[in-house]
Amino acid sequence: MDPKHLEAPGKGEIDYDYTNDILLFKIRDQDYKMSLEFDNIILDISNEGFITGIQIFDASKIFRRPKEELRDVRTFEFRSEVNQSSNDPNVKVIKILLNFIIVRRNKPQVVQAQDFIRDTTNSHLQVAEVHCTAA
Repeated sequence: MDPKHLEAPGKGEIDYDYTNDILLFKIRDQDYKMSLEFDNIILDISNEGFITGIQIFDASKIFRRPKEELRDVRTFEFRSEVNQSSNDPNVKVIKILLNFIIVRRNKPQVVQAQDFIRDTTNSHLQVAEVHCTAA
């Protein structure tokens, strides 16, 4: 099955909740249907079954950055893929690659996040690829 694609260049939004240490990356103007929770990550899913938002709890610990730096995320790019598991057709594998730029000592620095890979049996997710950037 070929994956569906969602391209959202320049449609990304960033928000950081300093008090609760939650970093949010999302695509603007997407209808929300539901969320999936995995450890410190919540994924927002659109009506079409695309991953359109990523909330990361304890972000300063996950990215090993001071909270002050996370208040100044300038741009980001995320790519997500949802595929059928090769071992079990009822399981879908979610892979997210996230990069963002912060400003540290008045100089931009790229933060390359780890890949987030999770398995789910959620039937609302489509086999799909999403690419989102914010400028």
